[in-house]
Amino acid sequence: MIDKTLVKGIVEEWLKDKEYFLVDIEITADDRIVVEIDHVDGVWIEDCVELSRYIEERLSRDEADYELEVGSAGLGQPFKVPQQYINFIGKEVEVLDEGGKKYKGVLKTVENNHFIVTVTEKVKVEGKKRPVLQEVDHTFEMDKVKYTKYLIKF
Repeated sequence: MIDKTLVKGIVEEWLKDKEYFLVDIEITADDRIVVEIDHVDGVWIEDCVELSRYIEERLSRDEADYELEVGSAGLGQPFKVPQQYINFIGKEVEVLDEGGKKYKGVLKTVENNHFIVTVTEKVKVEGKKRPVLQEVDHTFEMDKVKYTKYLIKF
């Protein structure tokens, strides 16, 4: 089986001095390697091809026969690394918390492992008979939510 640390080192070497960042590397038992990269402005197919060739030049098919797939983190897929949160500040996201409650709002800030989403929701205001819509900030920890993903609008 191909060593994930080796592949990660090769990818990080290619990423050096580029604005891309590594999202995930998955290697299955049958040596299928899936590398996901991302960029604030999106990923170009030419760069995926370049990274794929770079990896292939450094891995020996004599030692292990493998299948290689290099692509971008899918738009609308759950975030996997902090940089994805940072890239979507000011955009609308959906968060599913530990308890299974969904929040839809604007990703306001990201700091360390925490992020804040501003949600428009009905709030009971003292002196008012009916709840009123207000913007409410909700703070989450990245590793304590089931997922966070960008909401694609058409």
